[in-house]
Amino acid sequence: MVENQTDECFFWLLGLSNDIQIQILLFVLFLLIYLLTVVANVMIMLAVKSNPNLQNPMYFFLSHLSFLDVCYSSVTLPKMLETTIAKEKTISVRGCFAQAFFILFSVTTEGFILSSMAYDRYCAICKPLHYMNIMNIAFSCKLVVTSWTIGFLNALANTLPLLQLEFCGANIIKHFSCELPSILSLSCSDTFMNKMLFFLAGGTVGAVSLFLTVVSYIHIISTILRITSTKGRQKAFSTCSSHLSVVTLLYGTGFFRYLRPSSASSVVWDEILSIQYSILTPLLNPIIYSLPNKEMKASFKK
Repeated sequence: MVENQTDECFFWLLGLSNDIQIQILLFVLFLLIYLLTVVANVMIMLAVKSNPNLQNPMYFFLSHLSFLDVCYSSVTLPKMLETTIAKEKTISVRGCFAQAFFILFSVTTEGFILSSMAYDRYCAICKPLHYMNIMNIAFSCKLVVTSWTIGFLNALANTLPLLQLEFCGANIIKHFSCELPSILSLSCSDTFMNKMLFFLAGGTVGAVSLFLTVVSYIHIISTILRITSTKGRQKAFSTCSSHLSVVTLLYGTGFFRYLRPSSASSVVWDEILSIQYSILTPLLNPIIYSLPNKEMKASFKK
């Protein structure tokens, strides 16, 4: 059966469980998560678009982050829902490569969008008098376009070489989605260069985006500590707390999933970490940004 599917250029996705009752439970749970993710992020985009009070760089970046989260969820969850209840849990080889491309595209772009948001907070707190001159709409658009471009190039550089690989034997992916490490482990070709490219490119873009974020926050924390008023420090920090939570979620799970040694790898941990950053994070982002934000909650009510 596996050989027939391999001849027809298919991969098998094992998913999370083989138990029928657990599959039904997982299907309902992840369908609910997907619907909530889409609704919550679309609400943020509509709120930013319709409310004149939210027409500033911070919410401009937030709307792009929400759009990215909808795209990210839509890359993995619909196929995951299909394979959870389907008898034949297959995906075409080209479809698998496309999914790997969009996962890398989304993760990389989100990292640089978050770096842009960190720089925005740096300008707002450390250079308040020059904030609107620095973070004008033209510069904000350049930051967003740069983030999407880097994400696209990183994903393209890592997925194009997959077309040169050969896959033979039982092409079973021990995962619920087509992530690059899972695909490379199935190839009967020499994947050393693919793994090195993935490690170097992923490590570089991850380290650069994280470095830019950390540098911004070093200056932000230094400025906040110099504020004499306790209320002033709390107000300044409150504008950054949501962003810090999202950064920790993305980088903590993403780095541990992709850049840890293969000797430390396990199927269960890979699935847990993937669920965290590809399914739960897009749902948590709008919650984290909206709950402490009075202007956003007012827009939701309207």
